[in-house]
Amino acid sequence: MEKGKIRVLIVEDDMIIGANLSLQLINLGYEVTGIVPRGEEAIVHAKENAPQILLLDINLKGMLNGIETAKAIQKYADIPIIYITANSDNATFARAKETHPKAFITKPFNKVSIQRTLELVVQGFEQDKKLQEITEFEVLEDRIFVRHNGKMVKVMLDDILYLEADRNYCIIVCQSAKYTLSSTLKNVADKLPILKFARVHRSYLVNISKLDVVGDDHLEIKRKAIPLGKGYKKLLMSRIRMI
Repeated sequence: MEKGKIRVLIVEDDMIIGANLSLQLINLGYEVTGIVPRGEEAIVHAKENAPQILLLDINLKGMLNGIETAKAIQKYADIPIIYITANSDNATFARAKETHPKAFITKPFNKVSIQRTLELVVQGFEQDKKLQEITEFEVLEDRIFVRHNGKMVKVMLDDILYLEADRNYCIIVCQSAKYTLSSTLKNVADKLPILKFARVHRSYLVNISKLDVVGDDHLEIKRKAIPLGKGYKKLLMSRIRMI
């Protein structure tokens, strides 16, 4: 995964430090989704913007400190945490470990320490994602097994209407159910039979046999309008003729 696609949220109540961190991250090729000074704001921001890494000051001012903020975010999202701290006492470290952070950056920090720490976290992030994708789904000749509610569930390929990308996730839409995979649309698409499924947009892959309408710039499946990208139309039409 390219660093330019890694989204980082900075949670730091010293705005000078936050701005300095942001500038350094941007120069290193990361995307900064925001700089927020309070834990309460970080929780809302994380829900709305889906950062992939949290740079989080342990000693935040306000209602929630950094550790409490991390615990609140972890209730709904598994986002790697890098703590920023000037306080390295054993009690604080023990409390922080409960949130399973990926790393600590001690103030005062420099560009090299930030760069190396983030690179290690991103490397681990990519390895974890690859491992997760291996166990997330398995495609066989006429079916796909997907992880759902802690177990692998069989979904027949003929029951799939379309697949939709949602950031780094993929949603499989069937007639009566939806399944969300922690895998990119491309990764899933590469393993599905090309005679049955076709990419019609950067965010959509359709089951060709389920198409009800093919327009100039859109498709319809069960009254669901799906955009049709110009670069995909020719390939789609050739696939339709093969059915």
